[in-house]
Amino acid sequence: MYILERKDLRGANLQGFDFSGAILIKADLSEANLSGADLFEAILYRANLTGADLSRTILIKADISEAILCRANFSGADFYRADLYRADLSKTDLSGADLKKAKNLTIDQLSKVKTLYKAELDESLHSVLIEKYPALFEEP
Repeated sequence: MYILERKDLRGANLQGFDFSGAILIKADLSEANLSGADLFEAILYRANLTGADLSRTILIKADISEAILCRANFSGADFYRADLYRADLSKTDLSGADLKKAKNLTIDQLSKVKTLYKAELDESLHSVLIEKYPALFEEP
């Protein structure tokens, strides 16, 4: 297990890296390449992931609460039971992401994303979002 609290990992190439159970509280991972990484049960509380590539990442049971995820790419990511409490999802690519069982995910957060094209959502969130923000579900 890695303890990288408050570490500066801006722009790092961490593609496919195994961060299972890692503690990345307040870490700066902006513009980092975490594509295909395993963040199972990782703690990313208040981490900065602005512009990072997290496509196809495993975020199962990860704590991503209050993290900054602006402009990040989470296409195809698995958020099963991940905690997104007050995470900033502005302009985030969630195309094809599995958000069905994500915790503390709100309409307000999702209304600010770049895309939800082919994303999997709980029916209650999906029905409200498709009605109020249909453009989020269009092919980018």
